[in-house]
Amino acid sequence: MERLEIRLSGAGGQGLMLSTRMLATAFNLEGHLVAQSQAYEPTSRGGLSRSDLVVSGGGEIDYPLASALDHLVILDQAAAGASGDLITPSTRILLDQDRVTSFESETKAVTLPFTDIARRLGNVRVANLVALGALVGAENFCQWETLVDAAREHVPKRLLDLNLEALESGRALAKEDRSAA
Repeated sequence: MERLEIRLSGAGGQGLMLSTRMLATAFNLEGHLVAQSQAYEPTSRGGLSRSDLVVSGGGEIDYPLASALDHLVILDQAAAGASGDLITPSTRILLDQDRVTSFESETKAVTLPFTDIARRLGNVRVANLVALGALVGAENFCQWETLVDAAREHVPKRLLDLNLEALESGRALAKEDRSAA
């Protein structure tokens, strides 16, 4: 793996920072250098929020901020227009079908039911982890068990089972989406 740039974006309160920290930890556990950055509006819920990872497979990270996204996840309409200058023709884009109603890009986006699945799991607040599971399940950035270990490190024990179920549901969604294509 050479330089890899990933952005998770949506609205404040969607757990994007947690998801990105978990993915960064998984990359670290597998020996990759990672730079993480984040930005969010000062409102506690509903404002634009994003969290980026820049991952190096070897050597140092010469520039720690995203400049050309390889992967973009958008979980809320508030973030739909916020990454346009970083999207390239090869950017893989995943959108939440319930919360992103309009998205314009030259690059094809895949719409998936992250919030709907989270709702069926009993808590819409795990949509971020459904999305993370789908992203890792589709792209195989890291070993699945490494991501699970990272989740165990970052998620409170009382919420661990639900969060692991959300990750696994996203992984299953990625497998379904691949077989439908």
